[in-house]
Amino acid sequence: MITKRIKVVDSHTGGEPTRVVISGGPDLKKGSLSDRRMLFQTDFDDFRSAIVNEPRGSDAMVGALLCEPVDPSCVAGVIFFNNVGYLEMCGHGTIGLIVTLAHIGTIGLGTHRIETPVGVIEATLDGPNSVTIRNVPSYRIAKTVAVEVEGIGIICGDIAWGGNWFFLVNDHAEVLHISNIDRLIDVTWKIRQALKRQGITGAEGQEIDHIELFSQSPTADSRNFVLCPGKAYDRSPCGTGTSAKVACLVADGKLKPGVWYRQESVIGSLFEARATLDGDQIIPEIRGTAFVTAEAELIITDADPFAMGIRA
Repeated sequence: MITKRIKVVDSHTGGEPTRVVISGGPDLKKGSLSDRRMLFQTDFDDFRSAIVNEPRGSDAMVGALLCEPVDPSCVAGVIFFNNVGYLEMCGHGTIGLIVTLAHIGTIGLGTHRIETPVGVIEATLDGPNSVTIRNVPSYRIAKTVAVEVEGIGIICGDIAWGGNWFFLVNDHAEVLHISNIDRLIDVTWKIRQALKRQGITGAEGQEIDHIELFSQSPTADSRNFVLCPGKAYDRSPCGTGTSAKVACLVADGKLKPGVWYRQESVIGSLFEARATLDGDQIIPEIRGTAFVTAEAELIITDADPFAMGIRA
């Protein structure tokens, strides 16, 4: 019987879990983070499933594989993944990663550079649990795009990039509350399927795999509900989704650069966000908190029929 042990640290950012693989991950060689993510996907997808899917994980779990960075100015490289595949970037996961790196003694307070498949980001550990990330340039490619959604009718939204592709909907009839989760998942899943069916995509035909609904909030600038790939919803306000929202607000003249915007999640957790300008590029900054919840050693035994996770 062969047993493999994988060291992980779990955390949550605004209620959304992140599992950082500290050791025991696959050998992805020495290429770019993008190339290594592709190798991960083609040759080691069973490892992804084993880490985040049941019986060890859950649909909400996001994994973060620590990698040696190519850029020597970076303290770490990371590849994010979830229950169905691989993420371009992950805002809540980066906040969780930084708190985890501090927890294991790799970094201290201050600003650190992290290499991801979509580029280098900066993250500042402001305190034991507080992190501000400076995300990749974010932008909107289309405004008020109409899509015919089965059983609902016409829904209009903006298509924007914040590290992942989003369809952002402000005008809808849904109640964004935790008691309404089943309905919200159903509606946003139908929107996502309608976008795919009607050939509505991000730049260069990339799939829009995140759907984000917004409403008013008495305690923040807005409340959101975010459907992630794999039909799980984001418990946090979503870092890449908030980045996409900030890009839209700046483009519409509704948010001035440097002004903080408070984004609340469907469970009531909070991110603060603002935009800086680099020429004509919008660079979002996202501030949130994360807490370590566990240190663990995952055990994979070849005799276990579900060793590599339960997949549909």
